[in-house]
Amino acid sequence: MTLGAPHAPHLFVADLDCIELTDADVHHLRVLRVRAGDEITVSDGAGRWRPARFGAPVVATGEVAFVERLQPSITIAFAPVKGDRPEWVVQKLTELGVDTIVPLVAERSVVVWRGDRIPHQLDRLRRVSREAAMQSRQCWLPDVAAPIAFRDAQRLGGACLAHPGGGPPSLDRPVVLIGPEGGWSDAELSAEVPRVGLGPTTLRAETAAVAAAAVLAALRSGLVDGHVG
Repeated sequence: MTLGAPHAPHLFVADLDCIELTDADVHHLRVLRVRAGDEITVSDGAGRWRPARFGAPVVATGEVAFVERLQPSITIAFAPVKGDRPEWVVQKLTELGVDTIVPLVAERSVVVWRGDRIPHQLDRLRRVSREAAMQSRQCWLPDVAAPIAFRDAQRLGGACLAHPGGGPPSLDRPVVLIGPEGGWSDAELSAEVPRVGLGPTTLRAETAAVAAAAVLAALRSGLVDGHVG
């Protein structure tokens, strides 16, 4: 998939027929030293995009095109860790093309968002995701969902639990649950959820989330064939 010139800045807008940039978008372009008349691409975040030229106003220079969403949909539910690591995870998952990103609340979770903090944290992660989707020139914005408890996550269709000794990642199980730094509890490990392994080494929680997404994205795009031999 090629969206116009490969190095043209990419932005998300509300309306592809009447392209309006926010002050933040204009500032972003100024930082990139984009000048009036330079080519950009714009998308609605739901698969549609078109080329345009930056200026006041922004002028469309081509027809609206549509990019099909890859199937199956990939979901990574991860237990957030301290500091800015959740932002890093969301950024990388977005770059890899994950469709749904879900903060997971496990029994041993150290970071648990509650009450008034939830909307603030979600706004922050969605902003990070949007910026990452712009940088990686995508036409689909991922869904950064509200936190979900393990008991609910395990019931998601296609769910599997990342744990050493599990089977290889597969597109038959495209919803991967990543536990906290302290690992899964005995009760969580006893749940009737298939397990998937992410290699012979012990990974940090944030690394495991990105590793799972990278493998599934590679399988989905055909970069690897999924053969185990």
